[in-house]
Amino acid sequence: MFLLYNIIGTIFLVISPLVIFVRMIMGKEDTKRFLEKYSLTAKNRSSETIWFHGASIGELMSILPVIKKFEKDKSIKKILITSSTISSASIIKKIKFKKTVHVYYPFDVGFICNNFLNRWKPKIAIFVDSEIWPNMFEKIDTKKIPLILINARITNKSFNRWQICPTFAKQVFSKITIALPQNQETKNYLKRLGVKKIKFIGNLKFFKNSKKNFETNIQKNFKNRKVFCAASTHYNEEKIIGKLHLELKKKFKNLITIIVPRHVNRSDEIKQELRKLKLIINERTNGLKPSANCDVYIVNTYGEMSKFLRLSNITFVGGSIVNHGGQNPLEAVRMGNYVMHGRKVNNFKEIYKELKNLKISSEIKNIDQMEKVFIKNHYYKISNSKINKINYLGDKIFENNVKEIKNYL
Repeated sequence: MFLLYNIIGTIFLVISPLVIFVRMIMGKEDTKRFLEKYSLTAKNRSSETIWFHGASIGELMSILPVIKKFEKDKSIKKILITSSTISSASIIKKIKFKKTVHVYYPFDVGFICNNFLNRWKPKIAIFVDSEIWPNMFEKIDTKKIPLILINARITNKSFNRWQICPTFAKQVFSKITIALPQNQETKNYLKRLGVKKIKFIGNLKFFKNSKKNFETNIQKNFKNRKVFCAASTHYNEEKIIGKLHLELKKKFKNLITIIVPRHVNRSDEIKQELRKLKLIINERTNGLKPSANCDVYIVNTYGEMSKFLRLSNITFVGGSIVNHGGQNPLEAVRMGNYVMHGRKVNNFKEIYKELKNLKISSEIKNIDQMEKVFIKNHYYKISNSKINKINYLGDKIFENNVKEIKNYL
């Protein structure tokens, strides 16, 4: 199976310049740094590098506190972060790291992976969530570099895919030195896939990132408006939110709905969809403020979600109506928001279970239910005691993850 995988990888490598060119036109590829995906980079190297890899924003945000912790550790000389998307690179660029650098993750082709490892010489490799790369894992194992799968997540769907070739799966997963799964379901799957050492600690996304400064001028822009937030929305969910806004506007004349899409490059698409509903749309781009008659304000900028969540008492968290598995609701909770969500939240099953136990979330099935939940909870502000319960659990999970990583340094 490794042979077939490498044949497919070689074919992809041949056509990759065309793929990258098309993605550049679509705005999905970095025009200045795409060579990093071939492991061609002029970045500084160090034999004491600690390497973290996460696919995109969600994965990197979950481990940023760990990276910041290691930034303060004097024994650590260099930290490397790799990811695959422009959006994740832009987030990392905004953070003022002293010894951390970011490069794009290389293609999973044998000689490229080998060149990458020879160039950076990582002391340890820490992969996040469901990032499983056969050739890279093989090369890491050959070089006897400890490989940790942190906040590991394997869904039923991905497990079944790996089970198509169980021998190949065990060859790949056996290369993991230790896996730290984010839930019990993943722990069971990892064991069946051939990971030798597994330790269940909990989901790192429970941990609270450092507080972001709140811009008071943003609050002024929404003065005398009843604010409803829809966070991390996906395709088709914005249309539902638009229809909900029309219903709520009948009861709340001063209502403004803030949409923070999961992928900000969808802003034009969302705008066109909502205008079909005769809604007045404004966008965040370049700091533009909402007009007095604005119905929906689209936050099409990176890293600003918490600023807008603070304006609201209730938030719909996306990826939960469409078949995605849900997005992390904890940022909304920590900003004091009651959470409404669809039933498709498998990605954060244990987190949503905790929110349900604390009575600070509701599952909704349609617009009528969403309207009822909003009317009942639009004035609600989550108590500090409930937020502290979430934070205490997060702190414990965070410290245990850091401790396990340090065991292999």
